[in-house]
Amino acid sequence: QVQLVESGGGLVQVGGYLRLSCAASGRTFGTLMIAWFRPDPGKEREFVSAISWSGAGTAYADSVNGRFTISRDNAKNTVYLQMNGLKPEDTAVYYCAGATRYNAPRTKSTDFDYWGRGTQVTVSS
Repeated sequence: QVQLVESGGGLVQVGGYLRLSCAASGRTFGTLMIAWFRPDPGKEREFVSAISWSGAGTAYADSVNGRFTISRDNAKNTVYLQMNGLKPEDTAVYYCAGATRYNAPRTKSTDFDYWGRGTQVTVSS
């Protein structure tokens, strides 16, 4: 089993920044492909960003590309999502997800085996 715990959410003004963290336990972290998702009303969870086992491969949704940066520290079993230039439409609960079957970044929520409980990000105007 894998446990994922998100942290770092909060309230920030438009144009501000936050850094989310996803801490993992219960499995060799270096073999987990990790992604961030947020709810998309009426659809499955919206992909935000993903990172491969080593961190060499990354992927971003068009809506966050150029503003968000994903990274990982396998020695600390943690993935980070640096969120800059935040917009009101970024307001959501952000979920960390882990996949054991893939190394390269994946974008579909159904590809992921493990989920955290989420951390709330609120961007005020």
